[in-house]
Amino acid sequence: MPTTKQAAKDLRKSIKKAAVNLAVKSDIKTLLKKARKALEAKDTKAETLIKDLIKKLDKAAQAKMMKKNTVARTKSRLMKAWNKLNKK
Repeated sequence: MPTTKQAAKDLRKSIKKAAVNLAVKSDIKTLLKKARKALEAKDTKAETLIKDLIKKLDKAAQAKMMKKNTVARTKSRLMKAWNKLNKK
């Protein structure tokens, strides 16, 4: 339990921030799953899903919700799969 007013406020802030971060990460994971399924199915919606996912990943990295190397790795793997699909 926080003993000072500042500590109590900081606890409230961190709980709110954790909830927002969890929602964003959950949204990213959902989009990632949808994009991978669309790529496997060779769906036409894959391109728009990938663009949305990349935008969300970049924003998450900018806000330091995710590490920049993790975001770069995810984007790289996604684009590699997308390019492989378009080559054929």
